[in-house]
Amino acid sequence: MQKFLIRLAINAVALYAALTIMEGNGVTLVNNTWLNIFILAFIFGVINATLKPLMMVLGCPFLILTLGLGTLLINTALFALAGWIGNLFQVGFAVSGFWPAFLGALIVSVVSFLLGLMFKPEKNRSK
Repeated sequence: MQKFLIRLAINAVALYAALTIMEGNGVTLVNNTWLNIFILAFIFGVINATLKPLMMVLGCPFLILTLGLGTLLINTALFALAGWIGNLFQVGFAVSGFWPAFLGALIVSVVSFLLGLMFKPEKNRSK
């Protein structure tokens, strides 16, 4: 449960950073409160946990041809999808094109990677 809450908080901070940076540059927020950001982070986490592995397997030949850069396109699609689904619940954001979604997904990826390194749970070394 603790790992889930840490991951949710990391996603929330990463989404908040991306939405704050991209606000007015192709991304329009519906509601910018922390509760809505956490709900959006939960939606984003569920989408990443369910659809991303499926898209990675189905797009494996494309990922091999692009030497893994196709993962950025998958992240872009999932970022835009999270905003669209969030809009259905009045907590999301609207993306006006490919490049804003691409930059937003890139910001989320970098911030969540860095925060994941900082808050990585230490392994139990007792023998």
